[in-house]
Amino acid sequence: MSASSSPNDVASALLAEKGLQLQSLKVLQSLWAGYGFICQVTASPIGLAQSYILKLITPPPAKANDEGHIRKILSYQVEQYFYSHLAPHMPPSIPVAQCLASINHHHPNGTSTTAMLLADLKQQYPIAGEKREALSPTQVHTSLDWLASFHGFWWPRMKNMDRKALVRPPLEEVKMQRKNQDEMTVWLNGGYTYLATRRSEFNLLVKDNDAEWNESLTEWEEGDISLSEMVAAVLAPKPQGWGPTDDYQTLIHGDVKSENLFTSVAGDKVAFYDFQYVGLGLGVCDLAKLFTCSVPLSMLYSGDHVPRELPMQQGEKDLLERYLDLLKKTGQKSYDWEIFVRHWETALVDWLRFQASWGFWGNTEWLEARVRSILRDVEWKSGILGNRTYAETWSTVN
Repeated sequence: MSASSSPNDVASALLAEKGLQLQSLKVLQSLWAGYGFICQVTASPIGLAQSYILKLITPPPAKANDEGHIRKILSYQVEQYFYSHLAPHMPPSIPVAQCLASINHHHPNGTSTTAMLLADLKQQYPIAGEKREALSPTQVHTSLDWLASFHGFWWPRMKNMDRKALVRPPLEEVKMQRKNQDEMTVWLNGGYTYLATRRSEFNLLVKDNDAEWNESLTEWEEGDISLSEMVAAVLAPKPQGWGPTDDYQTLIHGDVKSENLFTSVAGDKVAFYDFQYVGLGLGVCDLAKLFTCSVPLSMLYSGDHVPRELPMQQGEKDLLERYLDLLKKTGQKSYDWEIFVRHWETALVDWLRFQASWGFWGNTEWLEARVRSILRDVEWKSGILGNRTYAETWSTVN
């Protein structure tokens, strides 16, 4: 596959591997910053045509120390690995798109061509989640069940994952200079908002003395370690050795929101897609974004106006209990409610740190009110501060 291959050329080559012939191709959208295309492909041998999705990534050459650019390139390779190597092991009860064929070619000019030919989810799940829109209550419950099943399935399997092959934060990954890019699997730390890769945004918050969250999240809490760094140290999976949440780490989607899923017409069936940031983490980190960005506020809080501080309400608790019950049932492991809530509230603080430094959207009043309440919880804070020595070690390498 040459660096100048067109979407038609790539689609035809991938289809040929399965004995299929391209009939038509329609570009549905461009990828971020012109890095490629999402295309709908129609193909068949002889007879009835079938619809597929081609995700074609043709980014410009890597730029030295451009963290965002490197993150994107790595994310597409991670997604390809997930669809090609991990997704086939998942049961049909956790639906994702089947990957029929894929390529990952590196060219002499420093560019690359990554492509995946995927089953078209809209054939079975015709309702697309809309950008930054709340889901219906039925869709919320179905999405929670999918996440609990996904996290539960991978939870007991994490002990068999080779952490040497996990993809490190972008700039760290570049320094590793892997001889074989095919040795990479998924992210060591799932998601794209964790502090180790968001230092530039965090530094803006540090300098913004007028911001409400400047003092509580960025000022030194113990020695020269901020609360945000202590929270990050608790949540971050470790490349080796022990971490405070190791027993609960699983594989997380990494970018859970309404626009990354399709549902049935009734909303009682769901399939997630866009696995560019799949990796190790606590399942509650996926929930923090889902609750803030895609769950109707009325399912989290029943009042007319969100107060300045807000402890957990019954609606939030009901959703969390539904998730945790299915997570434990699927994973066949124990997860004490008190520990789970501690992890959940820590994930909310970490998610707020990203929004406060990058930009707010979604149920922001609810999120901020919840975090104000969490930060006043002496028991929660003492638990975070109890990891001070561990946080100091984490901060020296991040």
